[in-house]
Amino acid sequence: MHLSEKIIESKPAAAAKEPSGVAKEPSSVAKEQIVRLENASMGYFSGQEVLKDISLSIDRGGFYFLSGVSGAGKSSLLSLIALSTRPTRGIVRLFGTDTTQLARHELPALRRRVGMVFQDYRLLDHLTVEENVGLPLKMAGEEKKKIAAKVAELLEWVGLGAYHKARPEVLSGGQKQRVAIARAVVTRPDMLLADEPSGNLDASLRIRFMHLFETLHKDGMTVVFATHDETLISMFKYPVLKLKDGRLIR
Repeated sequence: MHLSEKIIESKPAAAAKEPSGVAKEPSSVAKEQIVRLENASMGYFSGQEVLKDISLSIDRGGFYFLSGVSGAGKSSLLSLIALSTRPTRGIVRLFGTDTTQLARHELPALRRRVGMVFQDYRLLDHLTVEENVGLPLKMAGEEKKKIAAKVAELLEWVGLGAYHKARPEVLSGGQKQRVAIARAVVTRPDMLLADEPSGNLDASLRIRFMHLFETLHKDGMTVVFATHDETLISMFKYPVLKLKDGRLIR
């Protein structure tokens, strides 16, 4: 990952005023389906399915919006793709592997290839900013010096280079979300899933955060960006996966 600018401090992308054009896959990335769901359904309670017969594919290097009103099933679908939950029926293939055939101890290796950003940040209040961002690397057994270098690079990139020792309680909502994004990409995952990442931000910041996710995409990362904000979606010409009542309607 080669990140050379502070995203939040830069001007919004041209897409803030007009469509940015159809997303193009980086020339160095081969066409490959890294996610494929086949008639996947999921229910938290017997007889009550929140996702119903979902079939879709996601290509490596693509950028996708996942849309739908609150309660449509966006978070549940991202949870399936991230292997946080398993389907009650159907197949979920991730990076060419049928995950429904794997034992639980075989799932973490695939999960590490997926980064996740949540609307509510999910930062640990007792840890500093740098400790929050570096936590995935620490859990993976990375050396302290390497963790420090990678965390410092990412915090500079998101414009929080002066906040290494700050704790989440002193940060604004936008700053917390930048920390959460840095944490999600610190391991350089193949795919980034974002669950309403701009839902708590004002209109101006939403555009700036889209610029950030576009930069990750242009660097080769596959991005699935869940949002109910149709205005934001209309500003960018990316494919849209739309959910309604737990079903994929387009």
